[in-house]
Amino acid sequence: MKDGFIKVAAGTPRIRVADCAYNAGQIISLMKEAAAEGVKVLCLPELCLTGYTCADLFLQPTLLRGAEAGLAAILEETRELDLLTAVGLPVVNKWDNKMYNCAAVILKGEILGLIPKTYIPNYGEFYEGRWFASGKELDATVELCSQRVWMSPNAVFACETMPDLVIGVELCEDLWAPEPPSTTLARAGAVLILNLSASDEVVGKADYRRRLVTGQSARRVCGYVYADAGEGESTTDLVFAGHDLIAENGTLLAERKFATGLTVSEIDVEKLAYERRRMNTFTAPEATPMEKVHAIGVGWVSFSLAREKTALTRPVSDAPFIPEDNAERGERCEEILTIAALGLKRRLEHTHAKCAVIGLSGGLDSTLALLITARAYDLLGWDRGDILAVTMPCFGTTARTKSNAVKLAESLGTGLQTVDIGKAVEQHFADIGQSMDDHDVTFENAQARERTQVLMDLANQRGGMVIGTGDLSELALGWATYNGDHMSMYGVNASIPKTLVRHLVSYAAETGADPVLSGVLRDILDTPVSPELLPPKDGEIAQRTEDLVGPYELHDFFLYYALRWAFPPKKIFRLAQYAFAGAYDRETILKWLKNFYRRFFAQQFKRSCLPDGPKVGSVTLSPRGDWRMPSDAVAALWLEELENL
Repeated sequence: MKDGFIKVAAGTPRIRVADCAYNAGQIISLMKEAAAEGVKVLCLPELCLTGYTCADLFLQPTLLRGAEAGLAAILEETRELDLLTAVGLPVVNKWDNKMYNCAAVILKGEILGLIPKTYIPNYGEFYEGRWFASGKELDATVELCSQRVWMSPNAVFACETMPDLVIGVELCEDLWAPEPPSTTLARAGAVLILNLSASDEVVGKADYRRRLVTGQSARRVCGYVYADAGEGESTTDLVFAGHDLIAENGTLLAERKFATGLTVSEIDVEKLAYERRRMNTFTAPEATPMEKVHAIGVGWVSFSLAREKTALTRPVSDAPFIPEDNAERGERCEEILTIAALGLKRRLEHTHAKCAVIGLSGGLDSTLALLITARAYDLLGWDRGDILAVTMPCFGTTARTKSNAVKLAESLGTGLQTVDIGKAVEQHFADIGQSMDDHDVTFENAQARERTQVLMDLANQRGGMVIGTGDLSELALGWATYNGDHMSMYGVNASIPKTLVRHLVSYAAETGADPVLSGVLRDILDTPVSPELLPPKDGEIAQRTEDLVGPYELHDFFLYYALRWAFPPKKIFRLAQYAFAGAYDRETILKWLKNFYRRFFAQQFKRSCLPDGPKVGSVTLSPRGDWRMPSDAVAALWLEELENL
């Protein structure tokens, strides 16, 4: 439960139809196994105490008494377990003499509430209306297992020891309905939805079920645990596959099918609560939380769980900006390149630009900018020859990068001009009294500013615009010379982090039809990242960016979780240790995380006056868009948290 994580599980016990004592024993074993694994919330299938396929046996009082006795046994045997569990069983409400398909939410021997199924299927083999009534309007108190229990579909269960953990429950068909109960429950504050289900398996249904669960978790910005009936249900006409699913805000975290047992993962309720605050979809400013709950017609039931550190098993990518699914990568790369190119296309049209001017260094960022610009020209139907790629060798330029810049421009069919800025910079040093032997920040930045001046003036000569090459990672760290490479007329890479820049260039190399272009791109990918502002050593790059500011794969990881999810430093540190286990040790991660926060706060003034650029993903640092931060904000609180780890 530390850092917002709660370990959850969907469980499919092996059952026998109508054998409630046996089923209770299987459920008890599964609950004990879940508790031993650190699970705090367990969802079991619909009617698992009796079996979903009991049919007219549901009308037999003997079965109903057996179900209640089974639940009583479960309550007694799991009294010491710190585990909230949703168990499916039939319950009769004596006040209206109707039977309901219910989820009993239990914890430490207590029934916290009964949730009746709202939508009762009456088609095909699912003729539940023969036995069960809809609980849509139900609000009753029943006696079950010698406890007086509230029965209503409009209940959420709020954890006192973890305020962001609020749980709602629905049953099977409820999810398939046009207005699922989980919609109301989410509006009332539920960030975790449990679904007790018994969904038969037919060809193609698993994919639909999977999309339904992940889609609902995305629309409701919630965690969703779906527990399906499996082995032991009657196969008279149907087969049940135990298709258990755990999803979080549109992402499938865990899945099992054709198996009994537990499907376990962790839901980050802190992350979900933040996303809801950011979206404002679930808030009602005119009402307090409890007033909102009552207005919606939902009641809260409180419970407590012991606060413990949750061991992580859920996937945490070490490259959060890059799609996990290989099948989607090509499509995602095409989409990113097209979005960026369309942004530039519109800007070129609007300004009636006659030329696009790009400083081409032979490095990754300027390579991607040129690829995007070429794509924009293709969309416009313009001649790529009107793009002006400019190489500006100076004191730190190596033969490798200069050669690659030339080859890249030639293979893309763009214009190319070389402007050696060495003499101009030397004259500038003489003017300001800067020694050529003093390789300080002035020595470096004067070169960057001279290059920007050359590009701006060439653009003026041609009636064109300068295309910026700086990426999102550099903007986050302030790794740009103010009014040097920091400035352009349109920054096409502004919302693309370094890890994604590399991925996009790699994609272009793999999919390009021109073998010469692909070869150049591969060599650029193999070249160390460097601003090349210090003289080479033995002809090789002397200045490696990642030696100075830290590995970009770490900084991109920090950036994603700090900005997209507003995670505190200690949580980012924990996730980084988990994601980069075996690649970086604790001390290395902590060192660069501290550096990230120091630089991120200190360099905001550079981001406060950024050129326009297209947003392509969920994280951007545009001062006009997603990130608005005072330039004088202090990092003390964030660094203090890291010092206290």
